[in-house]
Amino acid sequence: MIENASVLFNRITHGVYVIAVSNGTEQNAFTAAWVMQVSFDPPMIAFSINPEHYSYKLLQASGVCTVNVLGQDHLAIAAHFGQPGVKEKMATYRWQAGKTAAPVLSDCLAYFDCKLSHTTDAGDHKIAVCEVIAAAELNSGWPLLYSQTGNMDGSGELYKG
Repeated sequence: MIENASVLFNRITHGVYVIAVSNGTEQNAFTAAWVMQVSFDPPMIAFSINPEHYSYKLLQASGVCTVNVLGQDHLAIAAHFGQPGVKEKMATYRWQAGKTAAPVLSDCLAYFDCKLSHTTDAGDHKIAVCEVIAAAELNSGWPLLYSQTGNMDGSGELYKG
């Protein structure tokens, strides 16, 4: 048991992202904060994903995704895509197809178009390790930090103890 776990884990600095997936006919997106670069050569990114969520099934089926970097003025976007189980989340925002055909959020600061390399177990989540196939900056601004969102996702209640 870790006393004050939600406060302590909130001290780990990380950004806020929208991960978008598509299998060609269906698409979905979710807000993620547990994202990091894991390799220079080849360029690779890893992120945490709940294996019970629909997006995980689409990622497994298609093997491609985008990691879309949110800006400080994108708190509403983060909240919108942080709602699990909501249908038609994608229709609210503008998208374009990336090189892998995965959806790219047109309003994001930057994106990484990725091909799934592999997943590994990590407690109640999976870690998806992806090779970056293409990337670009779409808009200028400062990235949104998870600590700026408060307890928007309600995760503070998930810590045991």
